[in-house]
Amino acid sequence: MAVEDGRIAEVSDAGPAAGAVRVDGSGLIALPGLVDLHTHLREPGREDAETVASGTRAAARGGFTAVHAMANTDPVADTAGVVEQVWRLGQEAGHCDVWPVGAVTQGIAGSRLAELGAMADSKARVRVFSDDGHCVSDALLMRRALEYVKAFDGVIAQHAQEPRLTEGAQMNEGAVSARLGLAGWPAVAEEAIIARDCLLAAHVGSRLHVCHVSTAGSVEILRWAKSRGTQVTAEVTPHHLLLTDDLVQHYDPAYKVNPPLRTAEDVHALRAGLADGTIDCVATDHAPHPVEAKESEWSYAAMGMVGLETALSVVHLTMVETGLLDWAGVAERMSAAPARIGRLATQGRPLEPGEPANLTLYDPAPRGRVDPRSFASKSRNTPYLGIELPGRVVATLLRGRPTVLDGKLV
Repeated sequence: MAVEDGRIAEVSDAGPAAGAVRVDGSGLIALPGLVDLHTHLREPGREDAETVASGTRAAARGGFTAVHAMANTDPVADTAGVVEQVWRLGQEAGHCDVWPVGAVTQGIAGSRLAELGAMADSKARVRVFSDDGHCVSDALLMRRALEYVKAFDGVIAQHAQEPRLTEGAQMNEGAVSARLGLAGWPAVAEEAIIARDCLLAAHVGSRLHVCHVSTAGSVEILRWAKSRGTQVTAEVTPHHLLLTDDLVQHYDPAYKVNPPLRTAEDVHALRAGLADGTIDCVATDHAPHPVEAKESEWSYAAMGMVGLETALSVVHLTMVETGLLDWAGVAERMSAAPARIGRLATQGRPLEPGEPANLTLYDPAPRGRVDPRSFASKSRNTPYLGIELPGRVVATLLRGRPTVLDGKLV
């Protein structure tokens, strides 16, 4: 494959032109650059956990050429000024494209709509809006948001968590929470919001995206809604494809996350839903935290896990090695689908002549244990410490420019 002027010039076995940077692709999987719909870059306000520069370095290491930066920063990304600041920081860093997600409500407080139109018209060209970390629980406000974004083909990405059903919740509600005596987080708290919002989206004819689906019941509701023609899409995280609530019995805050790790039955349903397209894409929900926020008693520890640098390997393990997806399916769910949902015209494109050269080269052969000391992210709160995962990203190209070569940042 030859790349010239930021685009794929040809797909062949011909040798490189004189003076070109050469990457030996023998045995490698070529994928369109990965796209993440759900990344927490923490800047502005929590630069102790992550910055746009460090987070996008981690993204490039993970094979990503575009990420969507969530709005729960400080200040919240609820105005044109803040989203343009994040967009500019991404431009300056240059490791991957950064597309800010705008808040649905002012200050993600759930009371009044944020400046959705101004953010859409800004240089950041926001098309995805979310109060992630908080649910837009007011049905009337959610309806108004869905109606509003129709004007510019936007999408509301809902954090599906009924707040009254999850007050004080610490983990999945079930046998493990009962045994440990921890307040449970019932599956119905997620499923009730998804069902409501699917009905609202169908009623107003707008686009709904469901963040980090985690239960078998949610998959069934999404399957039903799609069968009715509802414009709903959904994502699943790598950690919900692999890990279960059994891990919480060790009280290790590395496994504390929102939504919580669920049961093995839920994991199998999520994998099946991703395989059959009920769940459209994989999103990392990369949520970095400083050491002091995670190394504490379980009840006081922050919720969240880093995931950009391990996402492709976890999908390889859970979906490819199990035979549920082939590599074309991985390309669809980790690049093409999230790019479509986020309305990114130059990302997630097929590997054909004339297309933008956003590429990921992945070696599926090696296996190694996760060592967070090697991460490009500023934070180390991974749930995969010491776990053996397959594969590694060899190279990432952003519009033909290498951001990673031989597994190392350029």
